[in-house]
Amino acid sequence: MESQLGTTNLFLGIMAAVSVLQALVLVGAGVAGFMAYRKVMALVDTLEERHVAPAMSRVNGILDDVKMVSAKVKAETERVDHAIHTTIDRVDDTVDRMRWNVRAKTSRIVGMVRGARLAIESMLHRAA
Repeated sequence: MESQLGTTNLFLGIMAAVSVLQALVLVGAGVAGFMAYRKVMALVDTLEERHVAPAMSRVNGILDDVKMVSAKVKAETERVDHAIHTTIDRVDDTVDRMRWNVRAKTSRIVGMVRGARLAIESMLHRAA
């Protein structure tokens, strides 16, 4: 029985030692992970300072230029649109005046032609 307890105690001692080793490995892995995290974050910060920040300032400058150009294009488009509408309104007014003048002048001629035609038709009907 004693030999069985000695074997059991030996296995329990081995399991305890392995558990301590596992705990040490996990603590070491945690410390190594934390150190790797600090190095990666330092690298990311350096990368951001050297590359991302200057690129962002250039991109923001380009976006400001694009905004200014689009504002100018919008203003010019509105100006051209207003000019086109004004020109179309003037053309419509001119067409209406010309139509009225042509009708006014031709209505007299059309009236005389109709009168002459009726006079000729009435003379021809009386003669017949």
